[in-house]
Amino acid sequence: MGKTNRKRGRKPKDPVPDTLDYQMIADMDEVFSVSSVELIEPSNKRRPRGRPPKKTPQRSDTHEKPLFISSARRASHAAENFDFVVSVSVPGDGLSAEQPAGMEEVARLVPAMDAVVKVFCVHTEPNFSLPWQRKRQYSSSSSGFVISGRRVLTNAHSVEHYTQVKLKKRGSDVKYLATVLAIGTECDIAMLTVHDDGFWEGVSPVEFGDLPTLQDAVTVVGYPIGGDTISVTSGVVSRIEILSYVHGSTELLGLQIDAAINSGNSGGPAFNEKGNCVGIAFQSLKHEDAENIGYVIPTPVIKHFIQDYEKNGAYTGFPILCLEWQKMENPDLRMAMGMKPDQKGVRVRRIDPTAPESKALKPSDIILSFDGVNIANDGTVPFRHGERIGFSYLVSQKYTGDDATITVLRDSKMLKFHIKLATHRRIIPAHNKGKPPSYYIIAGFVFSTVSVPYLRSEYGKDYEYEAPVKLLDKLLHSMPQSKDEQLVVVSQVLVADINIGYEDIVNTQVLAFNGKPVKNLKSLAVMVESCEEEFLEFDLEYQQIVVLRTKTAKAATLDILTTHCIPSKMSDDLKT
Repeated sequence: MGKTNRKRGRKPKDPVPDTLDYQMIADMDEVFSVSSVELIEPSNKRRPRGRPPKKTPQRSDTHEKPLFISSARRASHAAENFDFVVSVSVPGDGLSAEQPAGMEEVARLVPAMDAVVKVFCVHTEPNFSLPWQRKRQYSSSSSGFVISGRRVLTNAHSVEHYTQVKLKKRGSDVKYLATVLAIGTECDIAMLTVHDDGFWEGVSPVEFGDLPTLQDAVTVVGYPIGGDTISVTSGVVSRIEILSYVHGSTELLGLQIDAAINSGNSGGPAFNEKGNCVGIAFQSLKHEDAENIGYVIPTPVIKHFIQDYEKNGAYTGFPILCLEWQKMENPDLRMAMGMKPDQKGVRVRRIDPTAPESKALKPSDIILSFDGVNIANDGTVPFRHGERIGFSYLVSQKYTGDDATITVLRDSKMLKFHIKLATHRRIIPAHNKGKPPSYYIIAGFVFSTVSVPYLRSEYGKDYEYEAPVKLLDKLLHSMPQSKDEQLVVVSQVLVADINIGYEDIVNTQVLAFNGKPVKNLKSLAVMVESCEEEFLEFDLEYQQIVVLRTKTAKAATLDILTTHCIPSKMSDDLKT
């Protein structure tokens, strides 16, 4: 809202205020959100000549544009105060006066709003580049809400690598120490509890609602940046589909809404018009070509997480079919695969050899149905009236260890298999799930395992472009050949006299040791420690070899550890 020139003549009777314009900025650090916006008078308007201009009201913020609130935003602001709002036109100012209507609505909204808490967390992340130490601790704040059973839900990334977690209720000045019960990395949900009985006084848990439909109104409540008090933003459901969960590097059902979701909103509930929780805010799209695109974890995913914890006493994850498939939309392809005109399905490209389904399915099998639900040629299944969704949704509704029935077409014959579902294990895992990184040091050579956090530590957030091509190829396309397989690399070489000439070896995969293949880091450590041969010979990627004299290499290790203040030559998980 820049300056506007008023035309000469009679002053208009009802000047209409502009609405607050939220700009979506690509960089998260540059996003500004206002949790409690007050109406202020339009400023910086020119008046006719001959009269002195009025003083412009001073504002405490640094925005160049005056902030106004639209009628939709005023309704959200009133909802924060637990009032059901009706708008009454006030002549002369162009605004609307809101008045409370209906004590029943007030009574219904109070418990839901009071159940939203602010989450304070102190994080201490592992240093994946120097795995024997941790990074400097830092603090963050996010949102959460109370559910039944004296529990609190928030996002998993809000308490990742936590050292201490505290919760503060709305209107309270006391922070209560919280205990983390479970962290669901894939679904980006964490469950907390507080042992202090004072925290639960006067707090009623939220009630979950059904999965909303398109254009249903939603209200996101939380504690985003821009203020300390609770914030309310409203919007509608604009899309329901399988989404990419950035934190968990997986794909699950999600809601896209047009309500503003900013840093600090993470973990806050999204309510429907009845006051029931229909999701958890967890991520947003920050792009110059996109505006007000936020994402919410829907109730089916939330209930799956809760029931998984109640059933197993811990979070076990979301099962998936560990295979890659191809669409069968081309009629010639369907004919070549022996499919009848009325048959639909997807073709199996390859299968994870460590997955249970590898014992039943084969490449080029046509998956026709999953648990009796027919799969279309594009890989979708019926969802609701007029909607279709990827068939991975059916798999994600199951639990780890559940049985599933898959009907396939093989050599023009229909076969039915019963398989046990499991979680997916990658050769380069997306997360270490709170565990410290593993390492092993011999003669200054630091051996470590590759994970996505490791790549991010070495090459930054753009690791998908900066990391070596062979590592990226394994990240995107490789499947483990055994359940304990790891990708072991020479992370770096701590310079010493013993390793002259090897200083430039960085992030290079270790293929074999003394002619024996390296399956994982522990097997490498065991082989090196028990080696009685004269030389230690490591076969690396790109046909490189490293040869060290066994006795001198082991003798030099202690001095190198002392020089670099490293407490041990191997991580604790390799000692057992």
